[in-house]
This record gives sequence, C-alpha cells and structure tokens, in this order.
Amino acid sequence: MNTEQHINQLREELRQHNYNYYVLDAAVISDYEFDMKLKTLQELEEKHPEYYDPNSPTLRVGGEVTKNFETVVHEHRMYSLDNSYSKEDLLDWEKRIKKLVDGEVSYTCELKYDGASISLTYEDGILVKAVTRGDGIQGDNVTTNVKTINSVPLKLKDGFPPKFDIRGEIILPYDGFAKMNEERIAAGEDPYANPRNTASGSLKLQDSSETAKRPLDCLLYSIVGNRLGIVTQFESLEKAREWGFKVPVESKLVHSIDEVLDFVTYWDEHRHNLPYETDGVVIKVNDLQQQEELGFTAKAPRWAMAYKFKAEQVFTTLHEITYQVGRTGAITPVANLEPVLLAGTTVKRASLHNADQIEKLDIRVGDTVFVEKGGEIIPKIIAVDFQKRDGNSQPTVYITQCPECHTDLIRKEGEAQHYCPNYQGCPPQIIGRIQHYISRKAMDIDGLGGETVALLVNENLIVNYADLYELKKEQVVPLERMAEKSAENLIAGIEKSKEIPFERVLFALGIRYVGETVAKKLAKHYKFIDAIIEASEEELVNVDEIGIKIAQSVVEFFASEENKNLINRLKQYGVQLEISAEKLANQTDTLQGQTFVVSGVFEKVSRNELKKMIEDNGGKISSSISSKTSFIVAGANMGPSKLEKAKALEIPIISEDEFLSKIA
Repeated sequence: MNTEQHINQLREELRQHNYNYYVLDAAVISDYEFDMKLKTLQELEEKHPEYYDPNSPTLRVGGEVTKNFETVVHEHRMYSLDNSYSKEDLLDWEKRIKKLVDGEVSYTCELKYDGASISLTYEDGILVKAVTRGDGIQGDNVTTNVKTINSVPLKLKDGFPPKFDIRGEIILPYDGFAKMNEERIAAGEDPYANPRNTASGSLKLQDSSETAKRPLDCLLYSIVGNRLGIVTQFESLEKAREWGFKVPVESKLVHSIDEVLDFVTYWDEHRHNLPYETDGVVIKVNDLQQQEELGFTAKAPRWAMAYKFKAEQVFTTLHEITYQVGRTGAITPVANLEPVLLAGTTVKRASLHNADQIEKLDIRVGDTVFVEKGGEIIPKIIAVDFQKRDGNSQPTVYITQCPECHTDLIRKEGEAQHYCPNYQGCPPQIIGRIQHYISRKAMDIDGLGGETVALLVNENLIVNYADLYELKKEQVVPLERMAEKSAENLIAGIEKSKEIPFERVLFALGIRYVGETVAKKLAKHYKFIDAIIEASEEELVNVDEIGIKIAQSVVEFFASEENKNLINRLKQYGVQLEISAEKLANQTDTLQGQTFVVSGVFEKVSRNELKKMIEDNGGKISSSISSKTSFIVAGANMGPSKLEKAKALEIPIISEDEFLSKIA
C-alpha cells in the first residue's frame, strides 16, 4: 500500500468510526484507538501536503479564524412555521389543507428541537457550505465552525443527489451544557444562560478551534432541492440517515389529527427524558407533491404546523411600568419584573402591549403577576394574583405624553396603540427609522449596527437615513469603538447599499404597514417611486392585496414634504428607486388581469419556476379554484376534485406547453 492509499484508508476508517460514535452512538473501537489512528493520519498529512483534503477528519479540530462572517443568500428560503396550541387549531389547519389538495393526507410528526437553525449545502457528497437561518432570506456563512461538529458529515455515504440543502438545528445536549457551565464556574466566570443561546453563539466564534471545544450536535430534518427523487417527507428522513446524517429516530408517520395529538401527548410527558431541549412538535404533510400544491404564505409553508407544548408559567413581582417609543411613534408599555427563571432564561421584563391590555387585566405596580413565554419566546403577563394585592394599590394611569420628547400622545379611533406624533423631533423615532433602514432585510449596510446609528445621531452627524450618504471616514473615525478599518468598512457598506433593489429600498423607507411583501407588490405594480408618490388612495387599493389602511399610510407618508425631500436626496445619491432595466426586461403585462391555479407535476419547468413566470408576466397565482380563476395549468397527477371543480365552473384547463406558448 503506497502513502496516498494509506492516507485515504485512514480517512475512510476515521469517518466510519466518527459516524458510529457521534451519529449511531455505537462505537466499535476505544477512544484511545481512535486517537492513535487520528495521530497517524495527522503525521502522514504533515509529511505529504500534496494529499491535502479540506474534508479530512484531522481538520475537525478547527484553528481557522474568521473575523467577518460573509452574508449568503439562501438558494431556497428558510421559512418560519405557524404555531398551534390546541386540537382546534390543528383541526382548522387540516380543513384548510383538505380544501386545497386531493386524496388522503398523512403527516410526519417530528420533535421541534430548540437550537440554532442551520442550512448545509452538499455538492457531489461533499459539505461545501453551512449558513445560519438569519432572516430566512439570507444568513451568515459559518462553514468553518460547523465543520468542527462531529455529527455533521463532511463526506456522505453513497446514494445521494448531486446537489441539495439539508436543514436542521445545531444544539447543545444537556450533559455537555452542564459540563461547560461547571468549567466556567470553576474558572470564576458566569455560567451560560441556556443551551439554545449558547449553541447559537458558538457558531459565531471567530476562532473555530474554540467552537471545536464545545460539545455541539447537529440534528437534521428537512431536505431541499430540485428533482431529488424523493416523494415523501418520511422517506427523506430515512434517505438522510442512509447518507450519513444524524436524524432523530423519534419522528413518526401518522394518518390523522388524533394520531398527531397522541404523539404530542406522549412527548409532552417524555421530552424531559431526551438529552436535548424540545419545545413542541412539527407536523408536516407527508406527501411532497401535496406540499407543492399547498405552497407557502408570505411567511410560512401551508403544509407544516408547529404544535407548541404548553408554556411554562411562573409568578413574580411587578416593580415598575416604563414606556418605549418605536420608530413609528407607537408607545409600548413594559413591565419591569423581579427577575425570575422561566423556560431556561432569566426574565426581567415583559411587554404589556397597550393601555387596553393593562386595563383588561387590571395590572398595577406592586402586583404579583403570572408570567409565561408566548410560544416560549416572548415573555408576557397573563394574570394578576389579586389575593396578594396591597390594599393601598392604585389603578395604573396610562401616560399622556411621550416619555422621550414630552409631546402629547394621540390614539386614533379603532387603534390599540397610543402614538407620539412628533415624527421629525422625537429621538427614538429618528434613531429607529435609521436602524430599520440599515437592517438586514432592508439596506443591509455592512459595518453599521444599531448602536453605531444611535451614536451617529447623538453626535449630530446624521438626523435621517439620507444623511448616511454624506458621511466621510474622517467624521466616523473619532467615534467611540471606531478604528480606521471599521470606519472604512462602514463607508464602503453605505456605498454598497446603492445596489440594493427597489423593493427592499421601499421597505427600508419605513412606511407604516408596508412590510416586505407589500413593498414587493407596490414595487412590481408601479415600477418606480414617482408613480407611487403620485398614486391616490383609490388607485393604491386596486393593487393586489393592498387595503385601505395601507393605502392611507402610503399617501400620508408621501404627502410629507420632508419625506419627499428625503426621496429626492436618495435619488441624487444613486439609491435604486426604480426596478432595474434587467428586471423590467424579464417582465411583461401579457397575463395582466388573469388568475392562474397551478396543479400537478411538470416536466419542462418546476412548479416554482412556472409560478414565477406567471408573476413576471403580470398574472396572479391562486391556491384554490374559484369563479375568479382564469386558467388552470395542469401537469401530471392533477387531483380529481380540482378537475371536477374546474369543469363545474367551466374554467379552461391548459397544459404546461400551452402555458409556455402564451408567454413565448
């Protein structure tokens, strides 16, 4: 056996032993034997660098330093999930599903792991990229750190597709977390708060050798890609195991909501026996074709639901109510509490939402209150223990003036929130608008964070987001915690933001009620900012999914001379305030006014490509057939009930080829 063969043999042996130990939990050699083989391989690789392999088992110890984590756009968006808390929620979900798909519906039940979401990309069986969830559209490239996690395969076993993404959670098992905290306490350091946040923070350590020291694990549950040859979710889990991934065995295929609830009930009781944190069950429609038929809302897949275990509740004392001012001027009352441990974290504050909520629960300073985490994420007060109330306590009187600028608050008819109307002069509104403008989903300005924005405003260097484009490096360098290189990165990031597409700029402007989805609709319909500025309420309401509240807010925003001046300045600086010529070239009005339902399996283009073609040519997509449907684009295996409904409503059914000829 020559040297190269010896090295390759050792690599394969170590990969298999690693898989046996970290994935199967069934080691066949001792730790000592494993370490000796690893040492032999390290020595051979050092002597023969010509046989370097970036996925060698010897590189799991880390050592590479990453100062700035590259932002990467997900090829396939990472959606969040809708939550449910009762059988009624699930039954309603099932009804919605059965209206949209034909045939029997089965479900895959999986435990919802409480960790840091990750997307792993494999090409030809090799791990090429690991990206955090981020905002679902884009995340941070943490490949170097993820490669140190032993349960993540660097090279797959046989049978895998040429390219795919697999999603999962990076977690810290209880035992490993406890051991880490023991070591920190022994070293005189504060213990970590909870496994989830510690796992998430571990992925962003600059030195990968430090990540390698942490006992992280990776549980996988979702394969994403094109033409993978997999037909069900449950099959995808089995395939992932065969390829070498650590896929929890607790998942189960069921055929009714009652079976789903049996699964939930069992694990609500037995989850405490698991080696890692779980906070619920994820239920997915098992058939992948049915998943495609169901599609997505703006935020979540219609074919999946997270059933959350009942939130943990504790009681504590309410010491003070303070008030926060948001970027739109909305006032949020905040309960400042006696610190209390809840669902693994120490809770000191909880949102009180608005004046109505305070009045409804009769919440007063000094009360003993019951606190829970809504969906085990956001703490909220759910009740007051009136038996423990001080007899001298006074009802809470909601503030009448802004806590920051002392302007009289307003509350519009039919709205829950009080607002500070001092749009141009209230500091938190000014800072908040700029922080929104630079945020990741908006202009994503590299090198500029929320704290730096506040610093720039407080130092009178900027008063609005247009001012950012006039900043000079020499103005920024003297700021606290700002070095020469940091200042250069900040100015370069601001310059780079001029390339951000129009729909994201429109979202970044901070128009009330104009979120990402609405911004895309408006940008696509009007093509450039001046057309939106000139649009009336009546015209805006005629745009798909734009209601009167949004229309009024848009008109009100652009009626402001101050806002129009900001837009003119952004134009002068070169910010994208119209759809690019390249995008316009790919868009037509050929299908304007026509609504399509897409059903079945297609040969020449994928379902998503077909839907994009409809939208790019001015058409609208609907998930269900109605009298407003213009055409049904039917592929193979179109459901019989859809076919029957289409015939009853006399809606034309066209093939994939017929549709493609329409836009040719």
